[in-house]
Amino acid sequence: MALKATICRAALQVADMDRNYYAEHALTVARHPSETDERMMVRLLAFALNAHEHLAFGKGLSDTDEPDLWQKDLTGAIELWIDVGLPDERAIRQACHRAKQVVVYTYGGRKADLWWEKIQGELKPLKNLTVIKIAPETTRALAAFAQRYLNLHCSIQDGAMSIVDENGSVPVEMAVLKKGETEGR
Repeated sequence: MALKATICRAALQVADMDRNYYAEHALTVARHPSETDERMMVRLLAFALNAHEHLAFGKGLSDTDEPDLWQKDLTGAIELWIDVGLPDERAIRQACHRAKQVVVYTYGGRKADLWWEKIQGELKPLKNLTVIKIAPETTRALAAFAQRYLNLHCSIQDGAMSIVDENGSVPVEMAVLKKGETEGR
């Protein structure tokens, strides 16, 4: 018998002073049976960093033809494709052909470093691709927040970000490994 996804609900308040974006999002996150707390929280982090009224969770782990998050325009064209983890080069290339902008949020410490060393040369020509590495301390601290019902506050100012819940605050440490030339956000 197949295991079912766990449904998590998140109330996410975003105050992004860098983009002048302030909103509250009531999110339903379907957590795949194989997904860790860390990965689920990185998906929520990616949502907060790119928050928009049209940004939505894709099928991600359940369907390799869909990203973890995406934003479509009113015609259905994909404006933003977001993957989390260590996607393979072919999947990234396909995403770059399908979407105006692609962002990969990678995490996992040394494993992410090795992935990037192996793949970066092949991805250099992709002008609409941004790759961001999230520090292991950040993802571990966010994983500690994971539960079925989340109430998160995200603050972004001058490139610095923090996520707060009732148990504390996590400063988000990230490094841009590759910056895309088309920034549509």
